[in-house]
Amino acid sequence: MCRDSQAAAERIKGGKRMTGKRVDYITWDEYFMGVALLSGRRSKDPSTQVGACIVSQDNKILSMGYNGFPKGCSDDEFPWGKENEKEDPYNSKYFYSTHSELNAILNYRGGSLEGSKLYVTLFPCNECAKAIIQSGIKTIVYREDKYADTPAVMASKRMLNAAGVRYYQYQSTGHKIELEV
Repeated sequence: MCRDSQAAAERIKGGKRMTGKRVDYITWDEYFMGVALLSGRRSKDPSTQVGACIVSQDNKILSMGYNGFPKGCSDDEFPWGKENEKEDPYNSKYFYSTHSELNAILNYRGGSLEGSKLYVTLFPCNECAKAIIQSGIKTIVYREDKYADTPAVMASKRMLNAAGVRYYQYQSTGHKIELEV
């Protein structure tokens, strides 16, 4: 990301002021991770908001998703909690919520996702890794990996490595993007 101001793009040629292209635009990685972060803001989950954005090899957005309940399952009737998971697992969100990665894959209405790239705000679990591999996604760019030591993420990485799916952590530039909607 170029942090120079717009003024830096201006130059003088033959006594006339010429303006070059903007130099403070965001990179593709910033753009797509920003879309994933914004998608996560759609989640109704009070504790975890995860977003995903799938892009083609030529940097076109193919699909987006966020964690939430399946279509037809009311956000007001199904549980969002996780406190009583051991006592009453049916009163926990874990049996009902669909992860952002799977939602992005299922939301895609085009042809193949073969060779595409997934931007996601949290490293995929083992169940999402299966769908990622089967769909043909070849690269994952993730923002956080706070569950790295859990069996689900360790199994995910094992499968992704075996299937040749490349993954790497997004390196934040610290660039602030403000939107007023």
